[in-house]
Amino acid sequence: MSQEYRYIVRIMGTDVQGTLKASYALKQIKGVSFSLSNAILRKVGVNPDLRVGLLSDSDVSKIEDVIRDPAKYNIPSWMFNRRKDSETGKDMHLLSADLAYKIKTDIDGAKEIRSWRGYRHAYSLKVRGQRTKTTGRAGKALGVKKKALVQKPGAPAEGGK
Repeated sequence: MSQEYRYIVRIMGTDVQGTLKASYALKQIKGVSFSLSNAILRKVGVNPDLRVGLLSDSDVSKIEDVIRDPAKYNIPSWMFNRRKDSETGKDMHLLSADLAYKIKTDIDGAKEIRSWRGYRHAYSLKVRGQRTKTTGRAGKALGVKKKALVQKPGAPAEGGK
C-alpha cells in the first residue's frame, strides 16, 4: 500500500476511528443506519470488512457523495430516514443537525396541536405504547419519604435511659 494508515478519518463532518470496519464506521454518522451503510459501500464498491483507516481519499469522497444524495444512486427509499415529509411530501434522507432539527420541530408541532403524542412528549411520558406501571419513573417521586426525626435539644437520645 502506498498510503499510510489513518487512525481518524473525517467523513461527513464526523471523526470516525480508523480501526473500525467500514460498515460499522459509517454508523457513527448520525442518520446512517447499518443497512444503509452496507448499501452505500456496495454502491461505491468498497469492501465492508475493510478498515476505514485504509480507505483512500477518493473512496471517502465517493462515500460522502452517496450519503449526501442516496436517491441519485438508486438506493431504495425505504432506507431513508424521512419518507413522505409532512411539508414537501418527498422522500428525503437527513443527516446530523438537520435530522435533529426536523425531529425537534415534529415534536413541537405535535405539542402545539395538542395531539396525544404531543401530550405524552410534553409530560415526559412514554410515547409509543410502552408500559408505564414499572418503568419510565426517572425524575418523579418514588415511594413515600419519611420526615427526618428532629430531636429537641437536651432530650435523651432514643434507646438510652
